[in-house]
Amino acid sequence: MKQTSILFVCLGNICRSPMAEGVFLRILERQNATKFFNIDSAGLLAFHRGELPDSRMRYHAGKRGYELIHRSRPFGRDDFDRFDMIIGMDEQNIDGLKQKAETLEEVAKIHRMTDFCIKVQATHVPDPYYGGDQGFENVIDLLEDACEGLYVAIKNED
Repeated sequence: MKQTSILFVCLGNICRSPMAEGVFLRILERQNATKFFNIDSAGLLAFHRGELPDSRMRYHAGKRGYELIHRSRPFGRDDFDRFDMIIGMDEQNIDGLKQKAETLEEVAKIHRMTDFCIKVQATHVPDPYYGGDQGFENVIDLLEDACEGLYVAIKNED
């Protein structure tokens, strides 16, 4: 398997993208493939810089055995150089990333998380921040499915 670097991106880097990072890292551990990947997450906004993921996301993640320890960081221009794939959670994230891209090569690195879903039909990963418990559970369900599909897609490229 070739070395691959992936950056998961959402708006504030406190709910969806750190959860995607946690889910994908668990898949890599299960597949004994951690050494082949560099995984990180970031937010389009710097509002939560340095914060742990939202406490509600950590709670729901913990119920499924995930420990989210990532500290929020903003997306930077150098991320286009550092990562092979930059994966946004919704159309707003995709549009924001494309606005930051300066070349066609950078635009080509941008992907939508739900494009990798296997079982679940979804056009985006909704932001659970202003919702209730079910919103967080739904996000984790979507990310578990999409991250499995992402891993299979990358593995099949080799």
